[in-house]
Amino acid sequence: MKTEADDREQNSTETLSMFRLEPDWMHSSKLNYFKLGYFYLYERVIRQTFTKAMILVMLFQLAHLRADDVMQLWSHLQNSKLTSSIVAFVFLLFMGISYVICRQPSVYLIDFACFRPPSHLRAPFSAFIEHSILGNCFNEKSREFQNRILARSGLGELTVLPESIHYLPPMPDFTAARRESEMVIFAALDELLEKTGVRPKDIDILITNCSLFNPTPSLSSMIVNHYKMRSNILSYHLSGMGCSAGVISIDLAKELLHVHSNKYAIVVSTENITQNVYFGNRRSMLLPNCLFRVGGAAVLLSNKSIDRSRAKYQLLYTVRTHKGAVDGSYRCVFQEQDEEGKTGVTLTKDLMLSAGDALKTNISSLGPLVLPLSEQLIFVAFIVAKKLFNSKIKSYIPDFKRAFEHFCIHAGGKTVIDVVEKTLKLESQDVESSRMTLYRFGNTSSSSIWYELAYIEAKCRMKKGDRTWQIAFGSGFKCNSAVWRALRDIGVPKCSPWIDCIHDLPVKIPEVIDF
Repeated sequence: MKTEADDREQNSTETLSMFRLEPDWMHSSKLNYFKLGYFYLYERVIRQTFTKAMILVMLFQLAHLRADDVMQLWSHLQNSKLTSSIVAFVFLLFMGISYVICRQPSVYLIDFACFRPPSHLRAPFSAFIEHSILGNCFNEKSREFQNRILARSGLGELTVLPESIHYLPPMPDFTAARRESEMVIFAALDELLEKTGVRPKDIDILITNCSLFNPTPSLSSMIVNHYKMRSNILSYHLSGMGCSAGVISIDLAKELLHVHSNKYAIVVSTENITQNVYFGNRRSMLLPNCLFRVGGAAVLLSNKSIDRSRAKYQLLYTVRTHKGAVDGSYRCVFQEQDEEGKTGVTLTKDLMLSAGDALKTNISSLGPLVLPLSEQLIFVAFIVAKKLFNSKIKSYIPDFKRAFEHFCIHAGGKTVIDVVEKTLKLESQDVESSRMTLYRFGNTSSSSIWYELAYIEAKCRMKKGDRTWQIAFGSGFKCNSAVWRALRDIGVPKCSPWIDCIHDLPVKIPEVIDF
Protein backbone atom coordinates (compact mmCIF):
# COMPACT_ATOMS: atom_id res chain seq x y z
CA MET A 1 0.00 0.00 0.00
CA LYS A 2 1.31 3.46 -0.91
CA THR A 3 1.54 5.85 1.98
CA GLU A 4 1.05 9.62 1.94
CA ALA A 5 4.83 10.04 2.29
CA ASP A 6 5.35 7.94 -0.86
CA ASP A 7 2.88 10.15 -2.74
CA ARG A 8 4.70 13.29 -1.61
CA GLU A 9 8.06 11.84 -2.69
CA GLN A 10 6.65 10.87 -6.09
CA ASN A 11 5.13 14.34 -6.63
CA SER A 12 8.42 15.94 -5.63
CA THR A 13 10.32 13.73 -8.09
CA GLU A 14 7.87 14.59 -10.88
CA THR A 15 8.25 18.30 -10.13
CA LEU A 16 12.04 18.09 -10.23
CA SER A 17 12.01 16.21 -13.52
CA MET A 18 9.65 18.74 -15.08
CA PHE A 19 11.84 21.62 -13.98
CA ARG A 20 15.20 20.26 -15.16
CA LEU A 21 17.32 22.78 -17.03
CA GLU A 22 19.01 20.41 -19.46
CA PRO A 23 18.11 21.52 -23.01
CA ASP A 24 17.41 18.88 -25.64
CA TRP A 25 20.23 19.93 -27.95
CA MET A 26 19.72 17.04 -30.34
CA HIS A 27 16.12 17.93 -31.21
CA SER A 28 15.88 21.69 -30.85
CA SER A 29 17.25 24.99 -32.06
CA LYS A 30 18.55 26.12 -28.68
CA LEU A 31 21.87 27.08 -30.31
CA ASN A 32 20.09 30.28 -31.34
CA TYR A 33 20.22 31.30 -27.70
CA PHE A 34 24.00 31.10 -27.78
CA LYS A 35 24.07 33.16 -30.95
CA LEU A 36 21.99 35.77 -29.17
CA GLY A 37 24.22 35.64 -26.11
CA TYR A 38 27.43 36.05 -28.09
CA PHE A 39 25.84 38.83 -30.10
CA TYR A 40 25.36 40.67 -26.80
CA LEU A 41 28.92 39.75 -25.86
CA TYR A 42 30.24 41.35 -29.04
CA GLU A 43 28.00 44.39 -28.92
CA ARG A 44 28.49 45.22 -25.24
CA VAL A 45 32.00 43.99 -24.51
CA ILE A 46 34.25 43.41 -27.50
CA ARG A 47 33.20 46.42 -29.58
CA GLN A 48 33.19 48.81 -26.64
CA THR A 49 36.54 47.50 -25.38
CA PHE A 50 38.10 47.94 -28.83
CA THR A 51 36.75 51.47 -29.14
CA LYS A 52 37.99 52.46 -25.70
CA ALA A 53 41.42 50.99 -26.43
CA MET A 54 41.70 52.97 -29.65
CA ILE A 55 40.74 56.17 -27.86
CA LEU A 56 43.30 55.53 -25.11
CA VAL A 57 46.02 54.97 -27.72
CA MET A 58 45.08 58.22 -29.44
CA LEU A 59 45.11 60.17 -26.17
CA PHE A 60 48.44 58.61 -25.18
CA GLN A 61 50.02 59.64 -28.46
CA LEU A 62 48.65 63.17 -28.28
CA ALA A 63 49.83 63.59 -24.68
CA HIS A 64 53.44 62.91 -25.69
CA LEU A 65 53.53 65.38 -28.57
CA ARG A 66 55.97 68.29 -28.14
CA ALA A 67 56.00 71.62 -29.92
CA ASP A 68 58.81 70.38 -32.19
CA ASP A 69 56.76 67.31 -33.05
CA VAL A 70 53.79 69.46 -34.00
CA MET A 71 55.96 71.69 -36.23
CA GLN A 72 57.54 68.62 -37.82
CA LEU A 73 54.10 67.12 -38.39
CA TRP A 74 52.95 70.35 -40.02
CA SER A 75 56.04 70.35 -42.25
CA HIS A 76 55.35 66.79 -43.32
CA LEU A 77 51.73 67.63 -43.99
CA GLN A 78 52.80 70.48 -46.22
CA ASN A 79 55.06 68.11 -48.14
CA SER A 80 52.23 65.48 -48.31
CA LYS A 81 54.50 62.75 -46.99
CA LEU A 82 52.31 61.50 -44.14
CA THR A 83 49.11 60.56 -45.91
CA SER A 84 48.86 57.29 -43.99
CA SER A 85 49.29 59.13 -40.68
CA ILE A 86 46.53 61.54 -41.61
CA VAL A 87 44.21 58.66 -42.44
CA ALA A 88 45.02 56.95 -39.14
CA PHE A 89 44.47 60.16 -37.19
CA VAL A 90 41.14 60.84 -38.89
CA PHE A 91 40.10 57.24 -38.25
CA LEU A 92 40.91 57.49 -34.55
CA LEU A 93 39.14 60.82 -34.32
CA PHE A 94 36.08 59.34 -36.01
CA MET A 95 36.08 56.37 -33.64
CA GLY A 96 36.31 58.68 -30.64
CA ILE A 97 33.46 60.89 -31.80
CA SER A 98 31.34 57.82 -32.64
CA TYR A 99 31.92 56.38 -29.18
CA VAL A 100 30.91 59.62 -27.47
CA ILE A 101 27.79 60.00 -29.62
CA CYS A 102 26.66 56.36 -29.58
CA ARG A 103 27.59 55.51 -25.99
CA GLN A 104 24.57 54.57 -23.95
CA PRO A 105 24.42 56.28 -20.57
CA SER A 106 24.81 54.14 -17.46
CA VAL A 107 21.69 53.43 -15.40
CA TYR A 108 22.08 53.81 -11.65
CA LEU A 109 19.83 52.62 -8.84
CA ILE A 110 19.93 55.41 -6.31
CA ASP A 111 17.74 53.65 -3.72
CA PHE A 112 14.58 51.59 -3.30
CA ALA A 113 11.87 51.08 -0.69
CA CYS A 114 9.61 48.14 0.16
CA PHE A 115 6.19 48.32 1.76
CA ARG A 116 6.28 47.21 5.41
CA PRO A 117 2.84 45.76 6.19
CA PRO A 118 1.07 46.85 9.40
CA SER A 119 0.83 44.22 12.12
CA HIS A 120 -2.96 44.48 12.44
CA LEU A 121 -3.36 42.91 8.98
CA ARG A 122 -1.42 39.76 9.85
CA ALA A 123 -2.93 36.47 8.72
CA PRO A 124 -1.57 33.72 11.02
CA PHE A 125 -2.49 30.14 10.24
CA SER A 126 -5.09 29.97 13.00
CA ALA A 127 -6.90 33.06 11.68
CA PHE A 128 -6.68 31.77 8.10
CA ILE A 129 -8.31 28.46 9.09
CA GLU A 130 -10.92 30.15 11.27
CA HIS A 131 -11.98 32.51 8.49
CA SER A 132 -12.18 29.58 6.05
CA ILE A 133 -14.67 27.92 8.39
CA LEU A 134 -16.70 30.95 9.50
CA GLY A 135 -16.83 32.50 6.04
CA ASN A 136 -18.74 29.47 4.77
CA CYS A 137 -17.06 29.85 1.36
CA PHE A 138 -15.39 26.43 1.10
CA ASN A 139 -16.48 22.85 1.57
CA GLU A 140 -14.64 20.54 3.95
CA LYS A 141 -12.37 19.04 1.27
CA SER A 142 -11.32 22.50 0.06
CA ARG A 143 -10.50 23.60 3.61
CA GLU A 144 -8.41 20.48 4.18
CA PHE A 145 -6.60 21.01 0.89
CA GLN A 146 -5.73 24.63 1.77
CA ASN A 147 -4.54 23.54 5.21
CA ARG A 148 -2.17 20.96 3.68
CA ILE A 149 -0.80 23.49 1.19
CA LEU A 150 -0.33 26.11 3.90
CA ALA A 151 1.53 23.64 6.13
CA ARG A 152 4.06 22.96 3.33
CA SER A 153 4.15 26.45 1.81
CA GLY A 154 7.19 27.83 3.64
CA LEU A 155 5.18 30.85 4.85
CA GLY A 156 5.40 32.11 8.42
CA GLU A 157 2.90 33.62 10.83
CA LEU A 158 3.62 37.26 9.95
CA THR A 159 2.37 37.44 6.36
CA VAL A 160 -0.40 39.92 5.58
CA LEU A 161 -3.74 39.87 3.76
CA PRO A 162 -5.71 43.02 2.82
CA GLU A 163 -8.20 44.49 5.26
CA SER A 164 -11.28 43.50 3.25
CA ILE A 165 -10.39 39.79 3.52
CA HIS A 166 -10.34 40.01 7.33
CA TYR A 167 -14.05 40.87 7.42
CA LEU A 168 -16.75 38.26 7.95
CA PRO A 169 -18.02 37.90 5.36
CA PRO A 170 -15.15 39.21 3.19
CA MET A 171 -15.84 42.37 1.17
CA PRO A 172 -13.51 42.24 -1.85
CA ASP A 173 -15.09 45.08 -3.83
CA PHE A 174 -13.47 47.61 -6.17
CA THR A 175 -13.21 50.34 -3.52
CA ALA A 176 -11.38 47.99 -1.15
CA ALA A 177 -9.01 46.95 -3.93
CA ARG A 178 -8.16 50.58 -4.63
CA ARG A 179 -7.56 51.21 -0.93
CA GLU A 180 -5.11 48.31 -0.85
CA SER A 181 -3.16 49.69 -3.82
CA GLU A 182 -3.06 53.18 -2.32
CA MET A 183 -1.87 51.84 1.04
CA VAL A 184 0.99 49.86 -0.50
CA ILE A 185 2.10 52.26 -3.24
CA PHE A 186 1.96 55.50 -1.29
CA ALA A 187 3.79 54.03 1.71
CA ALA A 188 6.63 52.73 -0.49
CA LEU A 189 6.88 55.98 -2.47
CA ASP A 190 6.80 58.19 0.63
CA GLU A 191 9.73 56.26 2.08
CA LEU A 192 11.65 56.33 -1.22
CA LEU A 193 11.26 60.08 -1.71
CA GLU A 194 12.28 60.72 1.89
CA LYS A 195 15.38 58.52 1.61
CA THR A 196 16.58 60.04 -1.67
CA GLY A 197 15.51 63.67 -1.19
CA VAL A 198 14.10 63.76 -4.72
CA ARG A 199 10.99 65.90 -5.19
CA PRO A 200 7.98 64.48 -7.06
CA LYS A 201 8.28 67.22 -9.70
CA ASP A 202 11.85 66.05 -10.43
CA ILE A 203 10.60 62.68 -11.71
CA ASP A 204 10.68 62.41 -15.51
CA ILE A 205 9.56 58.79 -16.03
CA LEU A 206 7.04 56.74 -14.03
CA ILE A 207 6.39 53.02 -14.61
CA THR A 208 3.92 50.95 -12.60
CA ASN A 209 3.13 47.27 -12.88
CA CYS A 210 0.22 45.34 -11.41
CA SER A 211 -1.14 42.32 -13.25
CA LEU A 212 -4.56 41.68 -11.74
CA PHE A 213 -5.91 45.13 -10.84
CA ASN A 214 -6.12 47.67 -13.64
CA PRO A 215 -8.54 50.47 -12.77
CA THR A 216 -9.40 53.56 -14.79
CA PRO A 217 -7.77 56.02 -14.17
CA SER A 218 -4.68 53.82 -14.02
CA LEU A 219 -2.38 53.31 -11.05
CA SER A 220 0.26 55.52 -12.70
CA SER A 221 -2.32 58.31 -13.03
CA MET A 222 -3.25 57.82 -9.38
CA ILE A 223 0.40 58.40 -8.40
CA VAL A 224 0.82 61.45 -10.66
CA ASN A 225 -2.29 63.11 -9.22
CA HIS A 226 -1.49 62.22 -5.60
CA TYR A 227 2.04 63.62 -5.70
CA LYS A 228 1.25 66.52 -8.07
CA MET A 229 3.89 65.40 -10.56
CA ARG A 230 4.54 67.26 -13.79
CA SER A 231 1.90 67.10 -16.50
CA ASN A 232 4.50 66.11 -19.14
CA ILE A 233 5.83 63.13 -17.18
CA LEU A 234 6.28 59.92 -19.21
CA SER A 235 4.01 57.45 -17.42
CA TYR A 236 3.38 53.79 -18.22
CA HIS A 237 1.39 50.98 -16.61
CA LEU A 238 2.14 47.31 -17.33
CA SER A 239 -0.49 44.64 -16.69
CA GLY A 240 -0.84 40.91 -17.26
CA MET A 241 2.89 40.26 -16.92
CA GLY A 242 2.68 38.16 -13.76
CA CYS A 243 5.40 37.94 -11.13
CA SER A 244 8.17 38.80 -13.60
CA ALA A 245 6.75 42.27 -14.31
CA GLY A 246 9.20 43.96 -11.94
CA VAL A 247 12.19 43.10 -14.15
CA ILE A 248 10.21 43.96 -17.29
CA SER A 249 9.54 47.40 -15.81
CA ILE A 250 13.25 47.83 -15.03
CA ASP A 251 14.07 46.88 -18.63
CA LEU A 252 11.56 49.43 -19.96
CA ALA A 253 12.99 52.11 -17.68
CA LYS A 254 16.51 51.25 -18.90
CA GLU A 255 15.50 51.64 -22.55
CA LEU A 256 13.83 54.98 -21.84
CA LEU A 257 16.85 56.24 -19.89
CA HIS A 258 19.08 55.28 -22.82
CA VAL A 259 17.01 57.56 -25.05
CA HIS A 260 16.36 60.48 -22.70
CA SER A 261 19.42 61.98 -21.01
CA ASN A 262 19.68 63.39 -17.47
CA LYS A 263 16.41 61.90 -16.21
CA TYR A 264 14.97 60.32 -13.09
CA ALA A 265 12.75 57.25 -13.39
CA ILE A 266 10.61 55.59 -10.74
CA VAL A 267 9.44 51.98 -11.03
CA VAL A 268 6.60 50.81 -8.77
CA SER A 269 5.95 47.05 -8.57
CA THR A 270 2.97 45.60 -6.72
CA GLU A 271 0.10 43.14 -6.94
CA ASN A 272 -3.48 43.43 -5.70
CA ILE A 273 -4.86 40.65 -3.51
CA THR A 274 -8.31 42.02 -2.59
CA GLN A 275 -10.26 41.00 -5.68
CA ASN A 276 -8.17 37.95 -6.46
CA VAL A 277 -8.83 35.73 -3.47
CA TYR A 278 -10.85 32.77 -4.70
CA PHE A 279 -13.96 31.73 -2.76
CA GLY A 280 -14.82 28.44 -4.41
CA ASN A 281 -13.89 24.76 -4.40
CA ARG A 282 -11.80 24.13 -7.54
CA ARG A 283 -8.40 22.96 -6.29
CA SER A 284 -6.27 24.48 -9.06
CA MET A 285 -7.68 27.89 -8.13
CA LEU A 286 -7.23 27.49 -4.36
CA LEU A 287 -3.41 27.38 -4.39
CA PRO A 288 -2.87 31.16 -4.83
CA ASN A 289 -4.97 31.78 -1.69
CA CYS A 290 -2.26 30.04 0.32
CA LEU A 291 0.77 31.75 -1.26
CA PHE A 292 0.04 35.33 -2.37
CA ARG A 293 0.25 38.15 0.16
CA VAL A 294 0.29 41.97 0.24
CA GLY A 295 3.51 43.71 -0.80
CA GLY A 296 5.08 46.29 -3.10
CA ALA A 297 8.29 48.18 -3.88
CA ALA A 298 9.38 51.50 -5.38
CA VAL A 299 12.74 51.98 -7.13
CA LEU A 300 14.49 55.22 -8.15
CA LEU A 301 16.72 55.04 -11.24
CA SER A 302 18.86 57.73 -12.83
CA ASN A 303 21.14 58.16 -15.84
CA LYS A 304 22.77 61.33 -14.50
CA SER A 305 26.53 60.92 -14.16
CA ILE A 306 26.48 63.14 -11.09
CA ASP A 307 24.34 60.52 -9.29
CA ARG A 308 26.98 57.79 -9.53
CA SER A 309 28.62 58.95 -6.31
CA ARG A 310 25.47 58.47 -4.24
CA ALA A 311 23.90 55.53 -6.11
CA LYS A 312 23.83 52.05 -4.60
CA TYR A 313 23.97 49.97 -7.78
CA GLN A 314 24.63 50.14 -11.50
CA LEU A 315 22.44 48.14 -13.86
CA LEU A 316 24.63 45.87 -16.00
CA TYR A 317 22.22 43.67 -17.94
CA THR A 318 18.57 42.77 -18.34
CA VAL A 319 17.59 39.60 -20.16
CA ARG A 320 13.97 38.73 -21.00
CA THR A 321 12.80 35.36 -22.32
CA HIS A 322 9.31 34.13 -23.15
CA LYS A 323 8.40 30.48 -23.53
CA GLY A 324 5.10 28.70 -24.02
CA ALA A 325 1.60 30.14 -24.21
CA VAL A 326 -1.68 29.96 -22.38
CA ASP A 327 -3.22 27.09 -24.30
CA GLY A 328 -3.88 23.40 -23.88
CA SER A 329 -0.20 22.53 -23.45
CA TYR A 330 0.92 25.51 -21.39
CA ARG A 331 -1.95 26.30 -19.03
CA CYS A 332 0.12 27.97 -16.34
CA VAL A 333 -1.18 31.09 -14.66
CA PHE A 334 -4.38 32.78 -15.70
CA GLN A 335 -7.78 33.86 -14.46
CA GLU A 336 -10.89 31.81 -15.13
CA GLN A 337 -14.34 31.08 -13.75
CA ASP A 338 -15.47 27.86 -12.12
CA GLU A 339 -18.85 26.20 -12.48
CA GLU A 340 -20.34 28.59 -9.92
CA GLY A 341 -19.14 31.64 -11.85
CA LYS A 342 -16.47 32.55 -9.26
CA THR A 343 -13.25 34.00 -10.63
CA GLY A 344 -9.78 33.05 -9.48
CA VAL A 345 -6.19 32.47 -10.56
CA THR A 346 -5.34 28.97 -11.79
CA LEU A 347 -1.96 27.29 -11.27
CA THR A 348 -1.36 23.92 -12.95
CA LYS A 349 1.47 21.38 -13.01
CA ASP A 350 2.49 22.71 -16.42
CA LEU A 351 3.68 25.80 -14.54
CA MET A 352 6.90 24.08 -13.45
CA LEU A 353 7.52 22.66 -16.93
CA SER A 354 7.14 26.11 -18.48
CA ALA A 355 9.28 27.71 -15.77
CA GLY A 356 12.11 25.25 -16.40
CA ASP A 357 11.98 25.82 -20.15
CA ALA A 358 12.00 29.60 -19.73
CA LEU A 359 14.80 29.51 -17.16
CA LYS A 360 17.18 27.44 -19.31
CA THR A 361 16.54 29.82 -22.20
CA ASN A 362 17.32 32.77 -19.96
CA ILE A 363 20.51 31.11 -18.70
CA SER A 364 21.65 30.45 -22.28
CA SER A 365 21.31 34.15 -23.11
CA LEU A 366 22.72 35.50 -19.85
CA GLY A 367 25.69 33.12 -19.57
CA PRO A 368 27.94 34.70 -22.26
CA LEU A 369 27.42 38.11 -20.65
CA VAL A 370 28.44 37.25 -17.09
CA LEU A 371 30.32 33.94 -16.92
CA PRO A 372 34.12 33.72 -16.95
CA LEU A 373 35.61 32.50 -20.21
CA SER A 374 36.65 29.19 -18.63
CA GLU A 375 33.04 28.38 -17.67
CA GLN A 376 31.81 29.30 -21.14
CA LEU A 377 34.37 27.05 -22.82
CA ILE A 378 33.45 24.10 -20.59
CA PHE A 379 29.77 24.70 -21.29
CA VAL A 380 30.30 24.78 -25.05
CA ALA A 381 32.57 21.72 -24.91
CA PHE A 382 29.85 19.69 -23.20
CA ILE A 383 27.32 20.77 -25.82
CA VAL A 384 29.61 19.78 -28.69
CA ALA A 385 30.42 16.43 -27.06
CA LYS A 386 26.74 15.75 -26.42
CA LYS A 387 25.84 16.53 -30.01
CA LEU A 388 28.69 14.74 -31.76
CA PHE A 389 29.57 11.75 -29.60
CA ASN A 390 26.95 10.76 -27.07
CA SER A 391 23.50 12.22 -26.68
CA LYS A 392 23.28 10.66 -23.19
CA ILE A 393 26.03 12.89 -21.81
CA LYS A 394 24.57 15.03 -19.06
CA SER A 395 24.52 18.73 -19.88
CA TYR A 396 26.88 20.94 -17.91
CA ILE A 397 25.27 23.62 -15.75
CA PRO A 398 27.72 26.52 -15.39
CA ASP A 399 28.88 27.58 -11.94
CA PHE A 400 27.04 30.89 -11.62
CA LYS A 401 28.61 31.48 -8.21
CA ARG A 402 31.73 32.49 -10.14
CA ALA A 403 29.71 35.28 -11.77
CA PHE A 404 27.51 36.44 -8.87
CA GLU A 405 27.95 37.02 -5.17
CA HIS A 406 24.21 37.28 -4.45
CA PHE A 407 21.06 35.66 -5.83
CA CYS A 408 17.50 37.02 -5.61
CA ILE A 409 15.26 34.20 -6.83
CA HIS A 410 11.58 35.08 -7.02
CA ALA A 411 9.88 33.78 -3.86
CA GLY A 412 7.02 32.19 -5.76
CA GLY A 413 6.89 29.12 -3.57
CA LYS A 414 9.00 26.67 -1.64
CA THR A 415 9.23 24.20 -4.54
CA VAL A 416 10.50 26.83 -6.98
CA ILE A 417 13.28 27.88 -4.60
CA ASP A 418 14.23 24.26 -3.84
CA VAL A 419 14.51 23.28 -7.50
CA VAL A 420 16.49 26.35 -8.59
CA GLU A 421 18.85 25.84 -5.64
CA LYS A 422 19.44 22.20 -6.57
CA THR A 423 19.73 22.74 -10.31
CA LEU A 424 22.15 25.67 -10.12
CA LYS A 425 24.07 23.92 -7.31
CA LEU A 426 23.71 26.85 -4.94
CA GLU A 427 24.45 26.87 -1.23
CA SER A 428 21.80 27.40 1.43
CA GLN A 429 23.07 30.95 2.04
CA ASP A 430 22.66 31.76 -1.67
CA VAL A 431 18.89 31.23 -1.43
CA GLU A 432 18.51 32.42 2.16
CA SER A 433 17.07 35.78 1.12
CA SER A 434 14.44 34.04 -1.03
CA ARG A 435 13.41 31.60 1.70
CA MET A 436 13.20 34.30 4.36
CA THR A 437 11.19 36.58 2.06
CA LEU A 438 8.70 33.79 1.46
CA TYR A 439 8.62 33.08 5.20
CA ARG A 440 8.19 36.68 6.35
CA PHE A 441 6.16 38.28 3.54
CA GLY A 442 4.81 35.41 1.42
CA ASN A 443 4.68 35.57 -2.36
CA THR A 444 4.41 39.31 -3.03
CA SER A 445 4.61 38.72 -6.80
CA SER A 446 6.77 41.17 -8.77
CA SER A 447 8.12 42.94 -5.67
CA SER A 448 9.58 39.83 -3.99
CA ILE A 449 13.04 40.30 -5.56
CA TRP A 450 13.27 43.72 -3.90
CA TYR A 451 12.43 42.32 -0.46
CA GLU A 452 15.23 39.83 -1.08
CA LEU A 453 17.72 42.56 -2.01
CA ALA A 454 16.65 44.48 1.12
CA TYR A 455 17.34 41.33 3.17
CA ILE A 456 20.90 41.09 1.81
CA GLU A 457 21.46 44.76 2.67
CA ALA A 458 19.99 44.36 6.16
CA LYS A 459 22.47 41.52 6.78
CA CYS A 460 25.33 43.87 5.68
CA ARG A 461 26.47 41.39 3.04
CA MET A 462 26.57 43.78 0.08
CA LYS A 463 30.12 44.96 -0.65
CA LYS A 464 31.50 47.23 -3.33
CA GLY A 465 31.82 45.41 -6.64
CA ASP A 466 29.44 42.57 -5.71
CA ARG A 467 27.15 41.44 -8.50
CA THR A 468 23.54 40.44 -7.84
CA TRP A 469 21.32 38.30 -10.05
CA GLN A 470 17.60 39.05 -9.78
CA ILE A 471 15.55 36.38 -11.51
CA ALA A 472 11.76 36.29 -11.70
CA PHE A 473 9.18 33.99 -13.26
CA GLY A 474 5.83 35.12 -14.63
CA SER A 475 2.82 34.18 -16.71
CA GLY A 476 3.19 33.73 -20.42
CA PHE A 477 5.59 31.99 -19.58
CA LYS A 478 8.39 34.44 -18.81
CA CYS A 479 11.75 34.29 -17.08
CA ASN A 480 13.44 37.67 -16.70
CA SER A 481 16.80 38.60 -15.22
CA ALA A 482 18.45 41.78 -14.01
CA VAL A 483 22.12 42.03 -13.06
CA TRP A 484 23.33 44.78 -10.70
CA ARG A 485 26.80 45.78 -9.49
CA ALA A 486 27.21 47.43 -6.10
CA LEU A 487 28.98 50.79 -6.34
CA ARG A 488 29.84 50.93 -2.64
CA ASP A 489 29.59 48.98 0.58
CA ILE A 490 25.98 49.00 1.77
CA GLY A 491 25.70 49.50 5.53
CA VAL A 492 22.75 48.89 7.80
CA PRO A 493 19.79 50.78 6.24
CA LYS A 494 17.87 53.21 8.42
CA CYS A 495 14.58 52.18 6.85
CA SER A 496 13.97 48.57 5.88
CA PRO A 497 11.04 46.14 5.77
CA TRP A 498 13.25 43.80 7.83
CA ILE A 499 14.08 46.27 10.58
CA ASP A 500 11.91 44.57 13.21
CA CYS A 501 12.97 40.97 12.60
CA ILE A 502 16.36 40.80 10.84
CA HIS A 503 18.22 39.81 14.04
CA ASP A 504 15.98 36.74 14.44
CA LEU A 505 16.63 35.48 10.90
CA PRO A 506 17.36 33.09 9.32
CA VAL A 507 15.16 30.48 10.96
CA LYS A 508 14.84 26.78 10.26
CA ILE A 509 11.64 26.18 8.30
CA PRO A 510 10.25 22.66 8.79
CA GLU A 511 9.07 20.63 5.83
CA VAL A 512 5.59 20.48 7.33
CA ILE A 513 4.33 22.97 9.93
CA ASP A 514 2.16 21.44 12.63
CA PHE A 515 -0.74 23.75 13.46
